[in-house]
Amino acid sequence: MGEAVVASARPSIRLGLKENWRQFSLLVLINAFVGGMVGIERTVVPLIGAKEFHIESTTLITSFIISFGVIKALANLVSGQLADTWGRKRVLVVGWLLALPVPFMIIGAPHWEWVIAANVLLGASQGFAWSMTVIMKVDLIGPKGRGLAVGLNEFAGYFAVGLTAFLTGYLASRYGLRPIPIYLGIFYAAAGLILSILVVRDTREFVRLEAAGRSTEASSLSFRDVFLLTSIKDRNLFAASQAGLINNLNDGMSWGIFPLFFTGLGLSVERIGILKAVYPIVWGVCQVVTGPLSDRWGRKGLIVLGMWVQAAGLFLTAFTAQFEWWLFASVLLGIGTAMVYPTLIASVSDASEPSWRARSLSVYRFWRDLGYAIGALSAGLIADRFGFAYAILAIAVVTFISGGIVAIAMREHR
Repeated sequence: MGEAVVASARPSIRLGLKENWRQFSLLVLINAFVGGMVGIERTVVPLIGAKEFHIESTTLITSFIISFGVIKALANLVSGQLADTWGRKRVLVVGWLLALPVPFMIIGAPHWEWVIAANVLLGASQGFAWSMTVIMKVDLIGPKGRGLAVGLNEFAGYFAVGLTAFLTGYLASRYGLRPIPIYLGIFYAAAGLILSILVVRDTREFVRLEAAGRSTEASSLSFRDVFLLTSIKDRNLFAASQAGLINNLNDGMSWGIFPLFFTGLGLSVERIGILKAVYPIVWGVCQVVTGPLSDRWGRKGLIVLGMWVQAAGLFLTAFTAQFEWWLFASVLLGIGTAMVYPTLIASVSDASEPSWRARSLSVYRFWRDLGYAIGALSAGLIADRFGFAYAILAIAVVTFISGGIVAIAMREHR
């Protein structure tokens, strides 16, 4: 993308999408498999808790999302440091090794605790594998096309989430919640691991190329310095981190609450699968547009508007009781999230120096994916006390407020 930059010491290393399209495309495919591993859970796992294990507490049912979110957030936090010391490829392979047991544990789970344990492994796997596909694409493409790189990465991941959610819902409606719908996860884990070991190349040389000639002062930052900068000290990084947390807070709520909410209002498993598929598919597809659009228009406006569109989708879900309105609300959620998701990662990359960008992205992803746990826990507690609709409404209000914080705190970075 743009003019290729040639390193004097390593002429074969050049930044850009055109120059690195083979590795870039491979990483897009691998991230589709990463997303598919989450997709196997979106429709059927909350229903397994309610129907097979007869769990009545919403908070207990959503506990698998809490374990997933906490562990994924912690894995994100260390993934950037590991990427700089071990190398991107090694961390990616470790992520896939952690994913391999997950579908087998869900298929054979005799107790709900097995599902929670499977999601501990899945969270660690996602934290390592998804983080590396993002970081490696940003490494390859250089500074001119970060929105495009992230948009394509997140498109692949979340399109696969949605498609797998639909397929598992369809299979569950015909063959039951287990084991057949979960077989997809075995294929994803095996394919992702094989490709990562045999075909993927590390990208640290591209980071060295981009950092060449820049000030070395920033490279001396400690992890603590980067954590504080990304979390609170830099206003752009703070705005992005809190928006990422709230974005995944409402996604964690929808993951755990929506299947139970729709089931309680009489919707079939197949139709729930459709609703659970539309949101991430729209989210995934639209990122192909919103990612590069943020390179042209800037980051801030897309993030603010995207958070408010998500809030509108959540309000509509809570206040209506028809499949068609829920379908439209799912489209709104997908569009809003697509406006926010790649743009936030690109904005963090903008505000970070190449020498500590991987660590800054890992801190941002820590806060973002901690939102899964906070969203599932808070929504579960509210739902147990007041009902599903009130839980959805509460998260909608928080999402709207987060967009306002970005509008006030963030400065456009070009």
